[in-house]
Amino acid sequence: MIYTVKGKNITLGDRTKEKVENKLNRIAKLFPETAPATVKISSEKLDYIIEVTIPLDKRLVRAEVTNQDMMAALDKAVDIIENQVIRHKGRMRSKVRQNIAFKAEYEAIPVMEEQLPEEDDAIIIEKNKHFELRPMDVEEAAMQMELLGHNFFVFLNMETEAINVVYKRKNGTYGLIEPETK
Repeated sequence: MIYTVKGKNITLGDRTKEKVENKLNRIAKLFPETAPATVKISSEKLDYIIEVTIPLDKRLVRAEVTNQDMMAALDKAVDIIENQVIRHKGRMRSKVRQNIAFKAEYEAIPVMEEQLPEEDDAIIIEKNKHFELRPMDVEEAAMQMELLGHNFFVFLNMETEAINVVYKRKNGTYGLIEPETK
């Protein structure tokens, strides 16, 4: 992995960067050697905020942890990323096996259902909502989100004519997600 360690409101020494890299080496085996890992360490009041971001081909693995102890926060972030990657790989393996089972059934080759692993933390969509996308500006979308009491709101941006998402951040401010095509 290729590490980038940045500090915000804090000066990071070489020894701290080395400790961060050693902690991240624990999960390096889960990623390609050329995977870029960005670690942002910021200090706010008495807490340290650790953000670890690792982009993959079509996915983004990210963890954000706040703690009074910098290394404890980093350990927790590494644990979160490790769990995310292991769960994702398990789901992908399960999907491949399901596709093989379907193909085998299609080709009339008998497959025992007991041989396929049960997916215990499968994603279950419990509810499906449909709503009308109305053109509005970002401020109006934020007000609409507040009126509904939601943490996010999907809308059609009048200025860009693209679907955007406005959301409430942990610190009480707002964020805007704008799609980008490649």
